[in-house]
Amino acid sequence: MAETTWRPRGRTRRSTRTLRVRASAATVALIVLAVLLVPPLVQLDQQAVDLSAKLQPPSWAHPFGTDDVGRDLLLRCVYGLRVSLLVGLVAALVATVIGTAVGAAAGALGGWVDRLVMRAVDTLSSIPHLLLGIFIVAVFRPGVWPVVVSVAVTHWLSTARIVRAEVLSLRGRPYVDAAVSGGASRWRVAVRHLVPGVLPQAGLAAVLMVPHAMWHESALSFLGLGLPSHQASLGNLVQTARGSLLAGDWWPTLFPGLLLIIPTLAIAGLAGAWRDRLNPRRRSELTL
Repeated sequence: MAETTWRPRGRTRRSTRTLRVRASAATVALIVLAVLLVPPLVQLDQQAVDLSAKLQPPSWAHPFGTDDVGRDLLLRCVYGLRVSLLVGLVAALVATVIGTAVGAAAGALGGWVDRLVMRAVDTLSSIPHLLLGIFIVAVFRPGVWPVVVSVAVTHWLSTARIVRAEVLSLRGRPYVDAAVSGGASRWRVAVRHLVPGVLPQAGLAAVLMVPHAMWHESALSFLGLGLPSHQASLGNLVQTARGSLLAGDWWPTLFPGLLLIIPTLAIAGLAGAWRDRLNPRRRSELTL
């Protein structure tokens, strides 16, 4: 009878996870270098119109092809990714600060304050994010900052829930009980023990919120309510390419769409590794 051979499943999964993290980190680094270096190094005007070169397919001269007025699509995509990343990063930072403050206050104070704050969070969560974002953007003129405000105001709710749950968990730790028994005030306990304890979870929420904010901005721009139509953003590029796609020209839609999907997958891969480091028990269970 053949002997049973045990396969090192944990080692295989660890190597796969390491490869995924390295690929995600390399992708994010490449995206950052592209949005920082391509605009100053490439001495071309992304708004330059050349009707004689309109809707050319991908080639060596134009790796992503050209759009319906002859503009280089690669350069337009880089500028659009630059704007979308700016909106995503700033909106995620603002939303994380608001959500962390609200969630920490609700969890630390407890009682009627906690109930009131969480009922307000539940009420706002019942409104679709996109609908609320459209309402906020419609109050202002199209531009970057109205979109940032719209995304930030509609995306802090999940962070507030995560931070509140973490604060409630930390309140039962022995070192917090010792601080309270020693006469520390609620403010001191919150600032010295609770808020530092939730920062890793808040940082993870901020990282995951960046691609979500990029998609939200793209949806608003696609609907014509986000950035001005002349300003390159991934949503505007996809919106402009709708007519070309119906005519059979696929590249003006494909490449902006890929530049939305690829950063999302890369950031998700890094966030998954961060989550495993925050919760080693879950990581050990996955490798059994």
